[in-house]
Amino acid sequence: MKIKDIINHFIGLFYPEICAVCGQHLMQGEKIICIACLQNIPRTRLHLQKDNIIEQRFWGKVQLERATAFYYFTKKSNFQKILHQLKYKNNREVGVAMGKYAAVELIESEDFTNFDYLIPVPLHPKKQKKRGYNQALCIVEGLAEFLNGEIDTENLVRVVENPTQTKKSVYERWENTKGIFAVKDPQLFENKRILLVDDVLTTGSTLIACVEAIHEVCNAKVSVFTLAAA
Repeated sequence: MKIKDIINHFIGLFYPEICAVCGQHLMQGEKIICIACLQNIPRTRLHLQKDNIIEQRFWGKVQLERATAFYYFTKKSNFQKILHQLKYKNNREVGVAMGKYAAVELIESEDFTNFDYLIPVPLHPKKQKKRGYNQALCIVEGLAEFLNGEIDTENLVRVVENPTQTKKSVYERWENTKGIFAVKDPQLFENKRILLVDDVLTTGSTLIACVEAIHEVCNAKVSVFTLAAA
């Protein structure tokens, strides 16, 4: 046994890692989520289905190549804890690990394998400074372990700090996101394949605003991936 493994084992005796979903102690070899919870994640499997229900949410609003989510989000379910840990508990490793788990399945579809850029939905600089990180970037870092594509966090930017979306209606969310994103260098995205990534899909208003900002200045083929979909 390597010295590093011995140290980690010793630390684990006093500070055991627990599953982000069920709270049970993780066994050796398990990461972030125990095998039982990983098997029970309510996966959508929609990356294998064109014109799926997630893609239909964008019909008539923006042009997308493909869209999918890793799993279905239900309030008050144990799997809500994944997003809570990632977004509010500073647990960046949850996002990276979930990105990896999702990528292993995404590569089953040719539509989700080869991209020029993997782009997390940007946070406004003030909000990112306050939170300390962009949770969507954590997911992208996990995806990048298996998907082809350069991570870009500089070209698509949020130029307006909009209020929280949590308690807004569908129309209010759409109004709240109009014109809040911009592309610095349109030529960088011209004719490129882009995977736009966020943590959770609800109304899709934020993602729509991102796609609009890209298409307004250049011709790019944009697909969407979110970790969860309500």
